[in-house]
Amino acid sequence: MSRVIHTGQALVDVVVEVPDLPDRGQNVMAASATDYAGGAVTVLVAAARFGADCVHAGAHGTGPHGDLIRDALAREGIAASAQPVEGLDTGICVVMVEPSAERTFVTTLGAERRISVASLDTSQPGPGDLVCVTGFSLALDSTRDPLLAWLPSLHPDVVVVLDPGAAFAGLDADVRAAMLEVTDVWSSNAEEAEDLLRAVDQDAPDDLAALTTAIAPLLRGDAVAIVRDGPEGCAVHVADMTTYVPGFPQTPVDTNGAGDTHTGALLAEVAAGTPWVEGCRRANAAAAIKVTRRGPQSAPTAAEVDTFLATAPDESGAVSPER
Repeated sequence: MSRVIHTGQALVDVVVEVPDLPDRGQNVMAASATDYAGGAVTVLVAAARFGADCVHAGAHGTGPHGDLIRDALAREGIAASAQPVEGLDTGICVVMVEPSAERTFVTTLGAERRISVASLDTSQPGPGDLVCVTGFSLALDSTRDPLLAWLPSLHPDVVVVLDPGAAFAGLDADVRAAMLEVTDVWSSNAEEAEDLLRAVDQDAPDDLAALTTAIAPLLRGDAVAIVRDGPEGCAVHVADMTTYVPGFPQTPVDTNGAGDTHTGALLAEVAAGTPWVEGCRRANAAAAIKVTRRGPQSAPTAAEVDTFLATAPDESGAVSPER
C-alpha cells in the first residue's frame, strides 16, 4: 500500500481558549491552555487513524517540544525519518480560539525549519507514495530551497500533494511556478484557491465546482484538485470531471485542524485505493466529526466515520464535465 509522507513543519500548538481577542496592549483571561503536537502532525495523525502507513520527513528538535512531537508520532505509529536537530528545539504556534471557534495564530521558528535534501531523502519516497508539501514551507528559504531541489528528483510515479495554506498565493511568481510544476494534487480551502487565481490574473468563480475546475490547469499534467468550503463540503476535479461532494454541517467547538484532518483522511483513503470522490465524502465526514472535538489531534478513526456515515443523510454530488 502507498505511504503518506509529510515534509512540512511539525510544531507544538499552544491552544488557549479566549472569550475574545484582546485590544492592542491589553489582556484577556484564557479559559484553558493546552499543548498539542500540530502542523504536519495533524495531517499524519488523521491519515494514520484511517489506516495509512505514515512518515514525517520534516525536522524536529532535541528539546521538550521535540520530545512532544516524537511522542505524538510514536503513539500513532508514525515514523520520523530524519534524525533530531542537535542543540535546537521545535518551535511553537500559539492558537487563540474564540467561542465562535475562530482561530488566530502566532508562530515561532525552530528546529522544524532545518531541513536539507539529505534529510528529506531519509523518507525514501517510492512509486505510488503521496508526498505532502505545505505552502508555509515555501515562505522561508531554509525550507523552500531544499524542497524545490528535492521534489523534481523524485520518481515520476510519486504523487506530490500541495496544501498551499494562506502563504502560497503571496509567494514570488517563480516560486509558485516551480511548485505547481511538480504538483499532482492540490488540496485547499476556497479562499486559498481564489487567492491563487487572482495572483495569476484569472477570475475566481463564485461556484465551488467552477473554482476547483479553474485550479486544475495550473498544475502538472492530469492533476487532481480539491477545494474545500468548510461545512458546505468540497469539490474534486479528477479525470476531466468536477464533482461537488456535500459536507455534513455541525455545531463547531474547535475548527483548528479541520482542513488538515480532511487532507489526512483523504490521502489515507486514496493510498488504500479509494476513488477520489468517495475519499472526499469520507474526508468531509472526518472533518465534520473533528470540529465537534477540541484540539488539533482529535481526528476520528475510519470506524468512527463508518458509524457517522451510516446515520448521515444520503446526498449525492452534482457532477459536471470539464468544458
